[in-house]
Amino acid sequence: MSPLVAYELCPAFPEAHLFELSCRVETPDPAGQVFTLPAWIPGSYLIRDFARHIVAIRAEAGGRPLALEKLDKARWRAAPAKAPVTVRYRVYAWDLSVRSAHLDTTHAFCNGTSVFLRPEGLAHLPCQVDILPPPGPAHADWQLATSLPRAGAAPWSFGRHAAADYEDLIDHPMEMGRFTRVDFAVQGIAHHLIVTGWPLFHQERLVRDLEAICAWQMALFGPPALREPYLFLVLAVGSGYGGLEHRNATALICDRADLPPPGLADEACPAGYVRFLGLCSHEYFHRWNVKRIRPAAFLDLDLARERPTRLLWLFEGFTSYYDDLCLVRAGVISVPAYLELLQKTITQVYQAPGHRVQSLEDSSFDAWIKYYRPDENTPNAVVSYYAKGALLALCLDLALRRQSAGRVSLDTLMRKLWQDLGDGRRGLAEDEIFARLAALGGKALGQWLKAAVSGTEELPLARELAGAGVRLSWKADSELPWLGIRLASEGSEAKLLQVLSGSPAEAAGLAAGDLLVALNGWRIGRQNLDTVLATLQPGVAVNCHYFRYDLLGETRITPAPAPRQTAVLEPRPGKAAQAKRQAWLGEPSRDAVKP
Repeated sequence: MSPLVAYELCPAFPEAHLFELSCRVETPDPAGQVFTLPAWIPGSYLIRDFARHIVAIRAEAGGRPLALEKLDKARWRAAPAKAPVTVRYRVYAWDLSVRSAHLDTTHAFCNGTSVFLRPEGLAHLPCQVDILPPPGPAHADWQLATSLPRAGAAPWSFGRHAAADYEDLIDHPMEMGRFTRVDFAVQGIAHHLIVTGWPLFHQERLVRDLEAICAWQMALFGPPALREPYLFLVLAVGSGYGGLEHRNATALICDRADLPPPGLADEACPAGYVRFLGLCSHEYFHRWNVKRIRPAAFLDLDLARERPTRLLWLFEGFTSYYDDLCLVRAGVISVPAYLELLQKTITQVYQAPGHRVQSLEDSSFDAWIKYYRPDENTPNAVVSYYAKGALLALCLDLALRRQSAGRVSLDTLMRKLWQDLGDGRRGLAEDEIFARLAALGGKALGQWLKAAVSGTEELPLARELAGAGVRLSWKADSELPWLGIRLASEGSEAKLLQVLSGSPAEAAGLAAGDLLVALNGWRIGRQNLDTVLATLQPGVAVNCHYFRYDLLGETRITPAPAPRQTAVLEPRPGKAAQAKRQAWLGEPSRDAVKP
């Protein structure tokens, strides 16, 4: 029998939210086998220390207990043994997200990084995984959905599965329980939609739209075609949103209301449903961009510590550009609906002062300590490599089209990256993309991209959109005087969540956490703040009373006119402009529906 690492996983105690697992090593290290659990999960760049959820752990060899020493927060070393070593442990699972693990009496979900110990020095060995159902008749009808290859288990059933090595093992999320399954094929490749938490949705409509999205993306990248089956694992909840990419699957969480309701008219496409389709599109695009086309920094993953890259603006930002663009090019939404989504992205970036402070390279590199750890100053100091990265991709796409009279586009670059790097033998070096762009669009464009990602200059959005038949203008969100504050969403009090840099509130010395109680002598709360603001005049200072740490403070604040930071996109008139929009946004594969 060839050496392997054998795992067993069981949602053994749903009521207590505990998985029970074992890891058996046939050929342990003679000096004492070390086992470790990852500290982060690829796709979510934050140290999460999954080992903190291990609540019990022990080792044995030859049927007898074996000493197990904890070395640090996530590593254990078993005493030397000549026989195979097995570590048995329990994992507490109560994180209702796409990143970790969750278990109760209704379902079980887990990612490999949060449950599977890695035997150090043996991560290259093939893995055998026996996935067991929870005990008792109450869970007798549970099924299993995972992209992990079967090795004896029946389809959608518990039993034996296999992985090529540890990195492969942790790239297959699992959903267990009672779920709705819808099967469909795209270019002959099996795709499966798994929905947990809400069976009442328009299956035919959702599958039709997913087929169009997947088919367009498969055609975009072209050969070599991906032949592996793909799994959409969807958890529908009362309020939630998020996704995490895997090579042959994605884990998604959404509002139940965002799924298309039964009987949804063909011409209707509610905003929540568009948001959900955009999420599906984003994670599916990662099937190529980040899971196979990878930064060089991700080729040899060290899951115990941060692995920063300055390229998340490309791997997440470009993906964020294509996720909504795919919807309109595939004919799922209309051109006006797409322009509305795009103007929201532009507004999101430009309403945050951080886009003038942090570069895209720095945003990518510092994701571990800033983007995934937002605080009250995040809008002032951080730019989203997702949102601004998407706008950068937009500018590159339109510039390439303009300079080449439509012969070259960002699609060309993505296909080239796929052909050159998709086999996974090497990753994209940190500065390689600039030379690749220069080869495609000229030296000046490559130099511009380098300056754009390393600096904070404004992107040429108006110019490039005009060249694509779209006019960009700006408006104020409100006619009310502006203080530059954002309020906490809970409670009836006017508690400051954020104070924007360069705002009247900042100049007045107000800070996040302050509780506003009066403006110009008028008592205020969340409900009547706009009413009070309507009585003020821009440029005229008024008294402001507030509590900070339960002490009453007073200051003078001078409201300003509301800034024009809300983007408005409108199709430019004329046949020439229409032709440019058509060339950019593509020919719909069917009649697009309206939001």
